[in-house]
Amino acid sequence: MNSRFPRSPYDREGGILFFPRMLDKIRLFQGGELPEDYHENFGKGFDGGLCSFLHVSHGDVAERVAEGGSDAEVLEWCMERGRRPTEGDIFLWNEFLRKCGWKDRFAERLRTRLQGLGMGGRTDVQTMLDLIEVDEGRPPRDAGA
Repeated sequence: MNSRFPRSPYDREGGILFFPRMLDKIRLFQGGELPEDYHENFGKGFDGGLCSFLHVSHGDVAERVAEGGSDAEVLEWCMERGRRPTEGDIFLWNEFLRKCGWKDRFAERLRTRLQGLGMGGRTDVQTMLDLIEVDEGRPPRDAGA
């Protein structure tokens, strides 16, 4: 299997952080290109949280992705089938993601994962999204991204 990483968790569709990444992971999985390390939590974690936020199931989204279409088309499908979040809802989702792991209940998990990756001394990795970035070979982004 040829594996490649999905897009950055900071990428947005319809203003929603992480949505393009979730679709990328689905497409990569369906094409046999999602790294094996990602299979155990496929559809869980932030992907599951995002689906819950949109009131759709990950399995249904995966079926829709298999039919084809752009990220915008799949997002519109999700909003028609589940719910259409307000600008305020999207702001809260995005802020939760941007700060997850920074002085919250996920902070210890972030430190543990960094240590497990041999990056325990890194001070530039402040959030779970930063961790995803550096683990996949991208620099952490500014917290205001």
